[in-house]
Amino acid sequence: MAATHNAIDDPRFSAAVLPTNILSGLVQIAQERGVDASAWFAGFALSPNDICDPSARVSYRQAVAIIRRAIGAMADPALGLLIGRHQDIGNFGLLGLAMKTARSFGDAIALGITYQRATGTLLDLEVQTFAAGEIALFARAPVDDPVVLPFLCEEMFSSVLAVGRELAGVALKPLRLELAYAEPAHVEEYRALFRCELRFGSTHNCLVVDAQTLDHPFPNYNPVTARQALAALLRELEAMPAARSETVAAVERQLRQRIAQNPRLLDVAVSLYRSERTLRRQLAGEGESFTTIHDRVRCERAIELLRDRRLTVAEVGTQVGFGDVREFRRAFKRWTGRTPTELREA
Repeated sequence: MAATHNAIDDPRFSAAVLPTNILSGLVQIAQERGVDASAWFAGFALSPNDICDPSARVSYRQAVAIIRRAIGAMADPALGLLIGRHQDIGNFGLLGLAMKTARSFGDAIALGITYQRATGTLLDLEVQTFAAGEIALFARAPVDDPVVLPFLCEEMFSSVLAVGRELAGVALKPLRLELAYAEPAHVEEYRALFRCELRFGSTHNCLVVDAQTLDHPFPNYNPVTARQALAALLRELEAMPAARSETVAAVERQLRQRIAQNPRLLDVAVSLYRSERTLRRQLAGEGESFTTIHDRVRCERAIELLRDRRLTVAEVGTQVGFGDVREFRRAFKRWTGRTPTELREA
């Protein structure tokens, strides 16, 4: 197997920056099969409901550990293929819309690679010219985990194929699929899905297609619509919160869930199964404080609510935990430098 870099040196390993698309898909399958997924999240201050929240973010460490537990609990060797082949362009959100409105299949793939972090992928993707007339999508794992790697590759390549066939047509057929692990017992499912040559025990993980496939034009391409979709995607990415530690992300989740109740540090600490002193010390060690996080969460929510002009300023204040509208106005001015009314007028 090709060497991979040390995930400990990767900021994703302990920073909660990854969207939870894959984990959400696993929870959905568990629910369909009557499997309780709660135990998968033990020790991470997370629950199945938390990771189905579009704003939720997890670290690479958390995601891989949860996937390992899910693999053990579900006892389905083809779990990755199952997750991936049920993907469609809609699962990619605004990135999917931007890909669908691209000029060609090649442009759509380029967008997917450029903004791959928006999908919560746990593999690093790169497109390279592989041989004469061949283009390969390489997938590299930040950490060498022989239990999780087959699942990640199955999910990635089957979802890429599903989306590719949705964009370029159901006749899309890869040339080869090369994988850096041994042939699995359910190899026939690979053959039925990919309909191409399979090579296991390779030095890398890649899906190879004919280079001419990238030239496939999208007949409904409209440059105006394409620019609008890309602009919407970029705005969404710019609005994404900065990287948070696992502890800070857990505190933010607790605050967002109970923001109108104005929870105290003790309330949040109890929810995270920690003492107030321990949580305060952990936050301080990460350069944060409960008050700063609380204000940040309330400010973000207040700005979001102020866009709805059906709500009065007092109602917005109540929804973010203020019983006195004057206190809310003063706090908002301190957070943003403007009053709620000035923000609305702007």
